[in-house]
Amino acid sequence: MGILHEDMVVISQEEKEGDPTVITVNCPDKTGLGCDLCRIILLFGLSICRADFTTDGKWCYIVLWVVGKPNTRWNLMKKRLLEVCPSYFSTSGMDYYRLQNQQPRPLDVFLLKFWSSYDRAGLLHDVTEVLCELELTIKRVKVSTAPDGRVMDLFFITDTRELLHTKRRKDETIHHLEAVLGDALISCDIDVAGPEITACSQGSPYLPSEIGEEMFSLELPDKNFNGFLASSSISITMDNKLSPSHTLVQILCWDHKGLIYDIMRTLKDYNIQISYGRFFANPKGNCELDLFIMQADAKKIVDPSKQDALRSRLKMELLHPLRVAVVSRGPDTELVVANPVELSGRGRPLVFHDITLALKLLNIRIFSVEIARHMIQDREWEVYRILLDEGVGSSLPRNKIEVSVRNILMGWDKSR
Repeated sequence: MGILHEDMVVISQEEKEGDPTVITVNCPDKTGLGCDLCRIILLFGLSICRADFTTDGKWCYIVLWVVGKPNTRWNLMKKRLLEVCPSYFSTSGMDYYRLQNQQPRPLDVFLLKFWSSYDRAGLLHDVTEVLCELELTIKRVKVSTAPDGRVMDLFFITDTRELLHTKRRKDETIHHLEAVLGDALISCDIDVAGPEITACSQGSPYLPSEIGEEMFSLELPDKNFNGFLASSSISITMDNKLSPSHTLVQILCWDHKGLIYDIMRTLKDYNIQISYGRFFANPKGNCELDLFIMQADAKKIVDPSKQDALRSRLKMELLHPLRVAVVSRGPDTELVVANPVELSGRGRPLVFHDITLALKLLNIRIFSVEIARHMIQDREWEVYRILLDEGVGSSLPRNKIEVSVRNILMGWDKSR
């Protein structure tokens, strides 16, 4: 008979302040399910401090201990987690794998356009935060500052709830923007973005030459490079002796925001299935991860070259999950952040939210923004190019801007 659909995800909130919330997922399995679940947890601003997961290839049982925001909308989060769980009826075996490989229908893209009478540090972050709370996903942004100081913002967005075509949803969005922008808001409109508008909104297909190839390099640095941890800070070992059917991967590393997601998306891209795993992060930030994995053909990874490739890729994703650089665009300063895109076409969530938060904390205003996707070294990247205002931020060393943005993106404290 199975279990009721709503019982596939159970969220048990902490009994006392400071305790983690426990999320239990009990549902049919699919390759990449762990990645999809971890992405949603990251999207809601939570961190995983412990995890246990097991599967027999058809059914899985996952327990996640999460910490983070006290105002988390748990009911909404449960709904989003349920949406990525394969249906109970898929266990009948009928068209199961075909259904899992089908791509979902792309969401309609809307253009949110508003004028504000003046700019201020943090304005773009405040707007971004509102859109995230409303479950509106930002695909592209164009920000322009007029000579008289007025600002025009163009946000190309999709709606997770698929309701932005309705007057009620549009009014709700505009109401929240009015609340955060106040008297500065001059006008605000939301319309479906036709193909001609979307085409005109595309950023430049070329990246500035100042962004060296090392920013997108897939080679591991031998030492601490430009604010990242050295590769020696990560240990990844593989063993084929402990299990007759699985390869054991043991990872020791330093914690960062979205760490489990970065590991899971890498394994998903390699089409590798996890049969059993456990993760633990201590309060000091040291992480231990054990994974029993197998390839798509249900065999162990015995080829040394395949082991080396997977080990190298995992190390790179733990060292460089995001790329950050501050470069010159003529006489101006440009912040560039590159976000790797999953083979499924999705990038890490909340990247633009964290970028704008870091600049708000530095009291740096944003002059313009371009978001575009680029194929670099046979890999797709979501690249954020933010032209910084020449005001207050110009007095800050570029290295400080770069490190501050990276620390927010990685979830590290200022002392790190």
